[in-house]
Amino acid sequence: MDLRIFTEPQQGASYDTLLTVAKATEDLGFDAFFRSDHFLRMGSVDGLPGPTDAWITLAGLARETKRIRLGTLMTAGTFRLPGVLAIQVAQVDQMSGGRVELGLGAGWFEEEHKAYGIPFPKEKFARLEEQLAIVTGLWATETGKTFSYDGTFYQLTDSPALPKPAQRKVPVLIGGLGATRTPRLAAQYADEFNMPFASIEDTERQFGRVRDAAEQAGRAADELVYSNALIVCVGKDDAEVARRAAAIGREVEELKANGLAGSPAEVVDKIGRYAAVGSSRIYLQVMDLDDLDHLELISSQIQSQLS
Repeated sequence: MDLRIFTEPQQGASYDTLLTVAKATEDLGFDAFFRSDHFLRMGSVDGLPGPTDAWITLAGLARETKRIRLGTLMTAGTFRLPGVLAIQVAQVDQMSGGRVELGLGAGWFEEEHKAYGIPFPKEKFARLEEQLAIVTGLWATETGKTFSYDGTFYQLTDSPALPKPAQRKVPVLIGGLGATRTPRLAAQYADEFNMPFASIEDTERQFGRVRDAAEQAGRAADELVYSNALIVCVGKDDAEVARRAAAIGREVEELKANGLAGSPAEVVDKIGRYAAVGSSRIYLQVMDLDDLDHLELISSQIQSQLS
């Protein structure tokens, strides 16, 4: 079971804070550092000092880290034109020496679009499908040849399809709860399917849909990695769990019901139940980015039992 650290910087984090967490992620033996792609806080937090751009952040971290994978859960398709996104991701992949992964979603948070003057189209999912075709098509085009695309929303003419990523193929992550279109897109474009903040039962059901869709598309279902994103709140005793829950404004029992919370033994047991339905990677949503002792505890008491 791979454990990855997943952050939500829009809730309040500077680049320096993210760098500190990314370095701790690397030093403590976690597999990867991922971040959300949002420009507006959610809930009652103040969000200070303000948002950071996902791909600018990852570019910086690409030069400041050596081992960990770097990526997004999920880049919002509404924020970037697909040709520009392909360039950005390829460049950051080069800067990291081939450690980047692209999670790409349709975008959903209308308020942040209004706050920063970003168009919020109605046909988001259809646009996402074209974006996936373009980004992966640009990367796959042989050097010296051109790429063209004539879609409903995007048209590219004789693109040189440069630059190329350092990796032969940048892993693409697709996720979500949709019962039909999401599995179909994952089967066509994804290297990994991610189930965000879902129960074991819902995870098993959606993994089954994706596996079926992959086989219908002529792929072996096991070609994809299947993963979950879950909030984490671990403590060496009940008092520490309660303190960490209070620090992020959540209740312990709610966290236990909807995430990975409690003692290391409780969390290891629940991760095992996700593994039993096919998950091989967990993105641990860490909300208090100043609590590095939390990461150390997860590394020493949970990751050590799963590796």
